[in-house]
Amino acid sequence: MGKLTLTTFLSLDGVMQAPGGPDEDRSGGFEYGGWLVPFADEGMGEFVTEVFGRTGAFLLGRRTYEIFASYWPQHDDPADPVASKLNRLPKYVASTTLKEPAWGPATVIDGEQLQSEVVRAKDGLEEGKELQVHGSGQLAQWLLARDLVDELNLLVFPVFLGAGRRLFPTGALPTAYELLSSRTTGSGTAIHTYRPAGRATFGTF
Repeated sequence: MGKLTLTTFLSLDGVMQAPGGPDEDRSGGFEYGGWLVPFADEGMGEFVTEVFGRTGAFLLGRRTYEIFASYWPQHDDPADPVASKLNRLPKYVASTTLKEPAWGPATVIDGEQLQSEVVRAKDGLEEGKELQVHGSGQLAQWLLARDLVDELNLLVFPVFLGAGRRLFPTGALPTAYELLSSRTTGSGTAIHTYRPAGRATFGTF
């Protein structure tokens, strides 16, 4: 049995929208796309390579699937640990509107089947492999609200944006986490891996 992991790039104020380029996602009038690029360095690349080395399959939201589909098939390299996995491993796409995914191998899962299919896909992986979610903001929030994420990789970049879609919205489920590992790259990016540890608890000093 595998596990479901979520890997997300975040600004200091928790924004996850369009880290890789100005036109990646302009929804909501977002004007700061590409905010990650000035901080991308060898340390970030090493961590991403480690993450993709554990991939058994991908679970993506429709927007992220389409962003990836517009880029990775044209940049395929069997020796590249990211491109080779994205282009060849199974991809599950959470969508009620996508009917015929052109970038395969891909399976579309609609809303009614999503939870059961996510559990089935994860359980079908061999031990040590991961069903990985990258980006996919709405899907990530849906999974977190249902305690379906086994591990959370947060790459926090030293930039404040003040606008954009955030990973943790107001009204999300209060949850405690256990820190599994932590490192900092040369550009100042903090990389933390967390495991859910139950509901958040509260007290007073």
